[in-house]
Amino acid sequence: MIGELPIGLTVNGIRRSVTLPASMTLLEMVRSRLGLTGSKECCAEGECGACTMIVDGEAVNACLILAVETDGAVVTTIEGVGHGGMTLLQESFLAEGAVQCGFCIPGMVVAATALLERNPDPSLPEIHEGLSGNLCRCGGYSRICNAVVRAAAEGRSDD
Repeated sequence: MIGELPIGLTVNGIRRSVTLPASMTLLEMVRSRLGLTGSKECCAEGECGACTMIVDGEAVNACLILAVETDGAVVTTIEGVGHGGMTLLQESFLAEGAVQCGFCIPGMVVAATALLERNPDPSLPEIHEGLSGNLCRCGGYSRICNAVVRAAAEGRSDD
């Protein structure tokens, strides 16, 4: 099609080839072209974190990145976190009662996953910083942070 570009990327461990408009965001591509709707569109301005994905190891706001910029990248969405079952982090979110309305939770879990991958034993200020781009409208921040602390502690005990 005119104005469309082909890209190749790995999404949740699966190599994908997609042809799309140059103006399409990563979030739009993942939701509309790949059918992965766990990442939410909310503000479309990079302010809320509901669309957080991991691109080449970094948590990003997928609403701010053009899909064509991810050509050759490795992308993990909420569907790719715990692909083989619930992760320790996801179990910790449930155990700590951190899931309320659920709208922010995909972005929170993805951001926390990226944080724990680069720092498996974060301090509370590091957790606050790692989740700082994600807004929870229900105000469940303390439970969300407790879930990350719990997952880190339980991860240490598994060593």
